[in-house]
Amino acid sequence: MTATRPVHIGAVDLGASSGRVMVGTIADGRIGLTQTRRFTNGAIPLPTREGERLFWDMLHLWNEVREGLLTAVRDVGPLSAIGIDTWGVDYGLVNGSGTLSAQVHAYRSERTRGIPERVFAKIPAPEIYAINGLQVQEFNTMFQLVAQARDNGIPRASNGAYARTLLLLPDLLACFLTGQRVAEVTNASTTGLVDARLRAWSRPLLERLRTELGLDLDGVLPDIVEPGTLIGPVRRESLEVFGPDGSPTPVIAVGSHDTASAVVAVPAAGADFAYISCGTWSLVGLELDEPVLTLASQAANFTNELGVDHTVRYLKNIMGLWVLNEAVRTWQRQGMEISLPELDAAAAAAEPLRTVVDINDSAFYAPGDMAARIDDAARATDQPRPRSVGEYVRCINDSLALAYRRAVRQAAELSGREVNVVHMVGGGIHNRLLCQLAADATELPVLAGPAEGTALGNMVVAARGAGLLKGDLSDLRRLIRDSTRITEYTPDPDAADWDAAEQRLFG
Repeated sequence: MTATRPVHIGAVDLGASSGRVMVGTIADGRIGLTQTRRFTNGAIPLPTREGERLFWDMLHLWNEVREGLLTAVRDVGPLSAIGIDTWGVDYGLVNGSGTLSAQVHAYRSERTRGIPERVFAKIPAPEIYAINGLQVQEFNTMFQLVAQARDNGIPRASNGAYARTLLLLPDLLACFLTGQRVAEVTNASTTGLVDARLRAWSRPLLERLRTELGLDLDGVLPDIVEPGTLIGPVRRESLEVFGPDGSPTPVIAVGSHDTASAVVAVPAAGADFAYISCGTWSLVGLELDEPVLTLASQAANFTNELGVDHTVRYLKNIMGLWVLNEAVRTWQRQGMEISLPELDAAAAAAEPLRTVVDINDSAFYAPGDMAARIDDAARATDQPRPRSVGEYVRCINDSLALAYRRAVRQAAELSGREVNVVHMVGGGIHNRLLCQLAADATELPVLAGPAEGTALGNMVVAARGAGLLKGDLSDLRRLIRDSTRITEYTPDPDAADWDAAEQRLFG
């Protein structure tokens, strides 16, 4: 299963608020992690003729990735493979020379407001869901493209052919490194343009978008590849990064949607698990063999994103720690001295379930004063507003755990899958209160770890794609399990009444 000699795998892992480059050293049946660069990320507001829009600074991200990989080789050693993962849905358009043709829009930009309704007026939502199986979110790539066609269009070359290729962000960075243009399937599935059963671009849906909405993507979309595919070697003109034999390091397509890599790293020993990938967003769901494309699944707004080894990530997006992070940012701007350990202690001491909100309400989507929005939600549901910073933090944690409870139970019911344990991975597992509340709310044991799940999942798929590891998902997970400290949280039989809280909020 494991490599016969120590090997170093580079993982580029970009999130909406921060990014990092890490190296996984595989030796003696374990993976050791070294972080070689960490950097901030954030959407930048810029004025446009359509109003203020949010964009990503791709040149900043590219430079940080380059520096992180160079540092990795200098400090750790030659890299035998590189994998790249980021968030989904956002894309860049590159011209014939592989350089960006325009600024890269950020998914929280307001340009897609009202676009889903416009699309569904032409192509009914149930018909689209029967193809792509995706949760309706305004920022899905399909809606972004319709907005772009409305605002600017996609430029054509003089001969009438498109002069652009659409690359999702991990594929864009891979193109910068290798010159190759592909669409890795786990991230491509977040576009809304992929047939969830065929794991390929949906030609019927693309044709309807062209004829009924004027969105012509002919020639714009690259070929789809599966995780484990060799994208290409790093070009010398891009970066001088070489493997242990002196040849250019290969870039391997991994589960390039960060959640796909995080789910690979779930250290499960069986199939009866649910997962919570907990960070800026919380992704809560199950790993299935086939998509669930029923009307009941569509009504519940569950998504079927594609996973590694032909699996399906059947999940729901929960707003996540974004709400807490924004609340803290607002308090700091207001001049408060914020100590995260003190916040956690105050939240743990606060009255449980005193105030809960629908954490997935669109009110919590945009940046801003989350405490004020919690007050509004509390008034609208006849609940007391929090009286202290600790009570606001407790409200956010309780509301997240309540959302986890509902998502796990709905996923099990809609898929027919029995769930006996919940695995939590990602940076959110450092929030011990949230882990315990997740166990109490779901009434299931919660196994927390690894915190670096996304990077680990990225690394093992890259290593396998480069021929350095063998085996299926269970083998990769065994390696991660053997390399990870896992903390178990048992449901408290004397916990607060979650049934009553759910009934109070949702009826």
